[in-house]
Amino acid sequence: FGALLRNRKGELFMAKYDERKELASRDIVSRAIDSELKKSGDEHVYLDCRHLDPDGFENHFPNIIQKCKELGIDWKQRMIPVVPAAHYLCGGVATNEFGQTQIASLYACGECACTGLHGANRLASNSLLEALIFAHRCYEKSSEEIEKVLELAEVPDWSEEGTTNPKELILITHNKKEVQAIMSNYVGIVRSNERLNRASNRLKVLYEETEDLYKRTKISPQLSELRNLITIAYLIVKQSQARTENKGGFYKEA
Repeated sequence: FGALLRNRKGELFMAKYDERKELASRDIVSRAIDSELKKSGDEHVYLDCRHLDPDGFENHFPNIIQKCKELGIDWKQRMIPVVPAAHYLCGGVATNEFGQTQIASLYACGECACTGLHGANRLASNSLLEALIFAHRCYEKSSEEIEKVLELAEVPDWSEEGTTNPKELILITHNKKEVQAIMSNYVGIVRSNERLNRASNRLKVLYEETEDLYKRTKISPQLSELRNLITIAYLIVKQSQARTENKGGFYKEA
């Protein structure tokens, strides 16, 4: 829409990274911001919208306007602090043309899936194709397969014998924040083997602590979510360590 990215000094910096400047693809813009933040030690750069048509900007970006109001930022007078954030996946779970994975009865579609619609750098609105086409294909195929699933042996009732209510929920909330910090700081936009190794070591400790807690306490949504977060984080780190080619949104230094 014409907004500009500036560093803390008010300097434009995108021209140093790509001739398209702010209109470069999202992976290039994100890496450029990441590079500027690493050099300066700042927590954010700035999006300068002050020169834009007020009516046009507010009509196009009502969510940004609302967030600025919540934070007390007058975008007409001040620049908006921004940082790259975790965005959409570019597909990771391999499926066939019906959304079936290699695990029996498990289907995947949307941006978590590698159905063939996503390239190395996800384009806008690919998610619409996933929702309209592959969601329907998953429905049709699973409808055919459901009778086979229902023939499986009955699942026994859940047993909580030997467990207790967690005495300190802070253990769960703290570990969740630590996982988030590890992934942001060590497994971010630009990755390196050194940071990935450090992340792997930290996640191993968190995994052991959380599994010990899981065995001793009653199951809860918070604890289940934490276990899932650690598992996904581990898989991302291992995949990143194994990958040697930079392509699309994935970028790793030596």
